[in-house]
Parts: sequence; structure tokens; C-alpha cells
Amino acid sequence: MNHALICRAMFGLALAAVLLAACVQATPAPAPTVAPTTAPPVAPTPAPTVAPTAAKRDLGCEKLAANDGWAAQGDGTSGGAAAAADQVYTVRNRKELIAALNDGKYPPPSTTPSNAAKIVYVDGTIDANVDDNNKPLTCQDYARDGYTIQAYVTAFDPATWGRKAVTGTLETARVNSQRVQDERVRIRVGSNTTIVGLGQKATIRGAWFDVRGTATAALSNIIIRNITFQDASDCFPQWDPTDGAEGNWNSLYDAISLRYVDHVWVDHNTFEDRDTADSKAPTYFGRHFEMHDGTLDITNAADLVTVSWNRFQNHDKTMLIGSSDTGATATGDRGKLRVTLHHNLFDNTGQRTPRVRFGQVHIYNNYYKIVNNPTFGYSWGVGVESQIYAENNYFKTDDKVALAKIIGNYKGTAIHVAGTRVNDKDVDILAAHNAANDTKIAAKADWKPVLVVKVEPVESVISTVESGAGPINW
Repeated sequence: MNHALICRAMFGLALAAVLLAACVQATPAPAPTVAPTTAPPVAPTPAPTVAPTAAKRDLGCEKLAANDGWAAQGDGTSGGAAAAADQVYTVRNRKELIAALNDGKYPPPSTTPSNAAKIVYVDGTIDANVDDNNKPLTCQDYARDGYTIQAYVTAFDPATWGRKAVTGTLETARVNSQRVQDERVRIRVGSNTTIVGLGQKATIRGAWFDVRGTATAALSNIIIRNITFQDASDCFPQWDPTDGAEGNWNSLYDAISLRYVDHVWVDHNTFEDRDTADSKAPTYFGRHFEMHDGTLDITNAADLVTVSWNRFQNHDKTMLIGSSDTGATATGDRGKLRVTLHHNLFDNTGQRTPRVRFGQVHIYNNYYKIVNNPTFGYSWGVGVESQIYAENNYFKTDDKVALAKIIGNYKGTAIHVAGTRVNDKDVDILAAHNAANDTKIAAKADWKPVLVVKVEPVESVISTVESGAGPINW
């Protein structure tokens, strides 16, 4: 018997019990009522001054504060704060993480995760690209049916294949290989869940948190905090010769994707590409071999989301809000996609920070660093029927970034922008955009945010965000 593993498991259970006790003790029981007795007057003696002792903070027990963005609407967002003792977990690898999200069972009994209230503490680094014994898996381990990238690019070289959609044996092999990776990296998350990193170094690598209900049964009440998400990447991008004038490589897997879910709080995380950074990727057919999709995509009628105090860095397509301009998803998105973004850092990001369709999106007190970034496209994408309300955001740029590029027009008609500062100067970036483009965007929004704790002066944004965004040590 492995006594080290037994000790490790006992430590995890003890730690979970201590953390759960903190949730229980957070609301003290009322003192009993006692009838007062009359005492003779006594001259008071001054009490000694004693420094108060603060209770240790437990992020797993915390709920979203009142008025803190759209996720505070109605009953607010509490995640797994009501978890029973047997639904509090400390996890250190992929297998333990998936079990914790499925009532402690592995393999999960179905593809539908548990909706029981639960708190999941992430301790250390969890890699999703591993087998059940936590042995690392490479892209070659996932490949099936003779797929190699060399064979794939030879088969679909535009010089011989042309500009038609890819089909045939190697495309089928690519799809099958992608499905094998999907089985390892997709982590399904249910309702009434808090997932939080212990300390400042909790990391999840290569995983796709798929938070997905259905059009008739939405998920609800989810908190994801204090984790560094790295390298959610697709080993098997698809070549699409019809995507744009020159074709493009397209991938699956966001770090977090929200679909058919409401009341979600994503807070104090870092999202970044490191080992799979775009700068390390090859080029095929003259196009970048794109292995990434989004970091945090909010689509398919997702609603009432607060995204606060995160770091988004070294990534291209960062945050998509809204699935499509037309069709069934567009119909479902209308009246949904209400999102608040505040006190986030966007550093060396290419586009979609965010790109919005349909939703009422409040963007305030965020810090955008666009310096030495040759792939920068735009920051705020104004899409179909979008209602962005942006105030007191700070942009630090170099002379390579034109002010007119900060806003991108994707069939949108209106945006409210106030209090924007660029390199220590107050700038009307909407006027700059309209002056440089024939299609104008109106300076308005048909709503005004009310779920706001405080909008800080723009001059304090850099110091506040740089010191406070990302995982905290608790």
C-alpha cells in the first residue's frame, strides 16, 4: 500500500474540512437573549487597546458582492457557498478535478456534470493533456488514422487543392484526432459551483472549461476565481480555404466558454499562452498556424456575467460575446449577453476585448496595454445590435497604434464612450474612429448601468489594475 498517497489524501480531506468550517463560521450564531440585571454604578476603567485579529480569508466561501455587475442581478451569484461537507474538494490533477465536478465519481457517470452545490479548491498545477495516471500526452499521442500535419498540408495545398472546402480521408483523420484530444481537455462544469485556486500559483494548463447548459435547461450560479489558465490549444486546427481572401487555420477550445448559463462570476484569474504562444507557431500556406480560439467566450444566450480583476495576456482572439449575426443563435441571444467587465488588464492581446453582438455590456476601469504588438487588430468590436457602455478605461499604446483602430465596426450602430484616456491624454476614440471610416457609429446607448459598485477616476486605473488584477495570495 502506498502510504505517501494515503497521507496526501488525508491531508486533502483535512484541508477541505478546515476550509468548509470557515464557510460555516462566517455567519456566527446569534447570542441568547438575557434579561438585564440592575447593578450599582461603577466608575469605568479604560480598556486596554488590542489590535483586532482578522479571520483568514477564504475565497471558496465568498459570494459576489451586491451591485457588482450583471452577475449581481436578482439573487446574485454565490457559486458553491452552500456546499455540504462531502461536496468540498481539494484537487491536484485532472482526474481529481473531474471527479470533484461529478459528486466525487470518476469516470463521470454521464456527460452532464453535477449541479449539487460544491467548492473545488485547486492546489498546484493541473495539466489536462494527461492520461488517467497523470502521464503527459502529446499531440502525437492523440493522432489517429494516419494523421500528420505534413500529410495534411500536402493534401490541401491551395496550389493543388484549390479554394474549395477540405474533405476526404485526411480531413476525417484530423476530426477523429481532434475528438481524442477533446475527451481529455474538455472539463464540464455544472451549476452551483465554485472553483478557486489555493494561494497565488494554482494553474490549469491545456484545459477547456466547457460551461454549457441547453436552450431549455440553462446552468446557473458559477464562480471561477484565482487560477492561472495557460495554453488551451488545439493540436489539430482545420484549414479553411474559404475563410477570407487567403484562407485561415481555425481551432477549437477556449480556456472558458459560457453557453446557456446565467449568473457567472469570473474573477482574479490570469489567461495566457506560454508554451503554445503564437510567436512559436509555424506558418503554412502563408497563414499563421492558429492553435487557439478564445480565452473567455460568452455566447449562446449566456447571461448575467461579471468579469473582474483578471489578466488577459499574450493572446489574439480574447473574448467573444455573441455567437452569430443571424440564425437561431442570434434569436436566442437577443435580450441576453448582459456582461460587466471591470478592472481587467488586457496586455498584448490582438482583438476581441471584447467583440460584442446584441448584449448590454458595461466596460469600465480596464487597462489596455498595446505596445510592440504587430498583430493588434482592435479592442472593442461593435457588432450587430450591440449596446456597449464604456467609461473610464485607460489605453497605453505606442506610435504604431492608430486611435481609430481601438474601436472596430462589425455591423454595429452605436456605442457609449466616456472618460477614455490614451497615454495620459483624454481622447474621444469614437470621434477618431468615425473620422477615419465612412460608416459612422452613433454616440449613444439605450441603457445605463445601475449594477455598479464604483467607477474610479481614470487616472487611478493603471495603479489599481496593475496592483490588483490576477490571482491573489490568500
